[in-house]
Amino acid sequence: HGGLSPSVDALDHIRQLDRVQEVPHEGPMCDLLWSDPDDRTGWGISPRGAGFTFGQDVSEQFNQRNGLTLVARAHQLVMEGYNWSHEKNVVTIFSAPNYCYRCGNQAAIMEVDEGEDSSPTFLQFDPAPRRGEPHVNRRTPDYFL
Repeated sequence: HGGLSPSVDALDHIRQLDRVQEVPHEGPMCDLLWSDPDDRTGWGISPRGAGFTFGQDVSEQFNQRNGLTLVARAHQLVMEGYNWSHEKNVVTIFSAPNYCYRCGNQAAIMEVDEGEDSSPTFLQFDPAPRRGEPHVNRRTPDYFL
């Protein structure tokens, strides 16, 4: 949903988590929901106030350790609907167009074909203005909404 956790290094650790609970304020469940990729290496303090930021070194290690080619995540607005980071080790997908009727962002969905050699493709959707409201011009929104 969000990202990685410094206390989870294997998919089996995620499978063992009790996911039927209120989201805690800290710990692996919180991190998996709130963490975001970052340009800096290692783990960092998240400006969201929950979870962490994680660098390319972290995503590369996680993917290699778990036999993955990428981490697909959401929960972070990207203006084009999707965004690659960490040299395509992580992709962020945002499927709500014109978030909160004010961001002017595109939405996207990721399509993955069967077969290990296929690369994901993305379908992007332009925002539609709300009835009776003028079209929203694209702009970079505040980080928190």
